[in-house]
Amino acid sequence: MRLLASSPPSRSASWRNVLLLLQLRWIAVIGQLVTIVAVTQVLDARLPLAPLLMAPLVLIVVNLATASLLRRRESFSQSELFAALLIDVVALCWQLYYSGGATNPFTFLFLLQIVIGTVILEPRWSWIVAFLACVAILLLTFVYVPLDLPARHAADQFHLYRLGSLFCFVLAAVLLVFFVARLDRNRRESDRALAALRQQAAEEDHIIRMGLLASGAAHELGTPLSSMSVILGDWTRLPEVESSAELRADLADMRTELHRCKTIVSGILMSAGDLRGENPSVTSVRSLFGEIVGDWRSRINGELRFVDTFGEDVSIVADPGFRQIIGNVIDNAHEVSPQLIILEIRREDADLVIAVSDEGPGFAADMLARLGQPYSSTKGRDGGGLGLFLVVNVVRKLGGQVSVENRESGGATVQISLPLASLAYHEALPR
Repeated sequence: MRLLASSPPSRSASWRNVLLLLQLRWIAVIGQLVTIVAVTQVLDARLPLAPLLMAPLVLIVVNLATASLLRRRESFSQSELFAALLIDVVALCWQLYYSGGATNPFTFLFLLQIVIGTVILEPRWSWIVAFLACVAILLLTFVYVPLDLPARHAADQFHLYRLGSLFCFVLAAVLLVFFVARLDRNRRESDRALAALRQQAAEEDHIIRMGLLASGAAHELGTPLSSMSVILGDWTRLPEVESSAELRADLADMRTELHRCKTIVSGILMSAGDLRGENPSVTSVRSLFGEIVGDWRSRINGELRFVDTFGEDVSIVADPGFRQIIGNVIDNAHEVSPQLIILEIRREDADLVIAVSDEGPGFAADMLARLGQPYSSTKGRDGGGLGLFLVVNVVRKLGGQVSVENRESGGATVQISLPLASLAYHEALPR
């Protein structure tokens, strides 16, 4: 189950709409050429071939230019979409002018362009497309080049009009279903992408609120914790304490727990803020995880198995915040699997992949869909579920992604994939 940490960049709705217009234009080119051949060979009509063939030629050039733009662009503006659709309206008007004007049943294809404009354009642009199509029909009703039909067809032109209307209706119906369905799918994908962005914005807003809360708590707790540290330091020098091994041991435990409280508060601040926090240091992937493994092995009673298949080491910049997100995942695994935790690092293309596996009960199906959301936890305590939520959002800031899955042998695996470029250390070039 892949969480919404980060996803590969997808094409925008406008890009996909331009691609559909390009496909529709290719169909129009093929249809126009086939129609010209059919009318001249089957109906023996004498058509002005030079201007009629000019339109498909222009559309081919436009399509080649559009295809080049699609390779270099990620999105298109409303005015560019309007211009692309306007080219199709003008090309159809040109073809109809030289093939009978409004007496040609293919004038109904203007309705297809109006529908497409309504779907992909904002109302002001779609109204302009509809207005221009109506103007084109008005002009074609009075100004056009009549079809030069042979005598056997000229006597019954209405029969040809009915056959052409039938063919045009079927063609328009097929194109409407195919292309409008594709356009609607683009719209739904855009809605899903927008919903994901809104969810991400809500989560990041939640992080900001947590950061403010943690900052306030740190300021409030800083003074009493510092006072307690000073008092405990004074107590250790009292004669009564120096003469009692039991009191010295108790005070040492208290100072250790006090130091732990300070570390927890600092960790919350770093997790709620930017990853590039205080005290960044240049290290390497292997050295960093060697330190993390050594630290956690001294803190837990069970086995922390380290699997290193990363390959050639890479210099990176790491700080306590980065260690904290790895520690959050290990800590969650230790809570459900105190006997064994497996930490694996490996390289996949240009990514650092970190996998933490446990032998716990795994995740329930309904929890997999909510993992990474704040306060989503199976531990049954208030305020739980923030550890993985922070991990997901910090990793997302680095352009990475987090995935969670239950293992077939039991337990679960949390996998973090980070671009090495976001962590890599680059020496400054001399000026």
